[in-house]
Amino acid sequence: MSVSQSTHIASYQHTDEHGQAIRLPLGKVVCVGRNYMDHIQEMSNEVSDTPLLFMKPSTALVDMRELLAIPTNHGPCHNELEVALLIGTKMTKVDSEQASKGVCGIGLGLDLTLRDEQQRLKQLGQPWERAKAFDGSCPLSPFVMNNSLSKQKYFTFQLHINERLVQNGNTALMLTPMLQLIAEISHFFTLLPGDVILTGTPKGVGPMHVDDKITAVLEGHLSISTRVISQ
Repeated sequence: MSVSQSTHIASYQHTDEHGQAIRLPLGKVVCVGRNYMDHIQEMSNEVSDTPLLFMKPSTALVDMRELLAIPTNHGPCHNELEVALLIGTKMTKVDSEQASKGVCGIGLGLDLTLRDEQQRLKQLGQPWERAKAFDGSCPLSPFVMNNSLSKQKYFTFQLHINERLVQNGNTALMLTPMLQLIAEISHFFTLLPGDVILTGTPKGVGPMHVDDKITAVLEGHLSISTRVISQ
């Protein structure tokens, strides 16, 4: 990785939909796997009895509005677009009602995945971090700020690659709803201000290529366009 790319990763800051810096530290990213049935089916995976959780470090965070740098020497790097929740208050062992008051922003995140590496690690029975938690593996959009997250609030989101719709999801279709997810996570990992939760991806994952044009949309709130470059 070049010095300029390292600086790009180190300079990430959470921002709101107006481009203003959010005064929260950078923390961990808690990711949720297999939370949409159509994605489980397209990957021929089994449904988990409980939410499948893994993490990305703060060094995975980059701004989705910048050029999207992907590794090109470890096999295909797949898109996985997800609704991202920005945590605003410390939460430990909370219930769903308490969880609703702990989210201060809604946005989008890409869970970039080195698919061949992930499959190799699965076959060895090893963790996925090499495939999921590498530097720059979590491009985030700005966040739409809010005071609470309602049980009745659903979000539609899409990913377009080269103006072709590849992912189209709605949070109403989550196997584990957002507030239940936050509560579940908080019983294992204390959530701190500045942490992010990626809530799962719908079907339509696939390889990205250098020079692809990427547009991510949180319907009614955000539209982010960027281009893929080599890391």
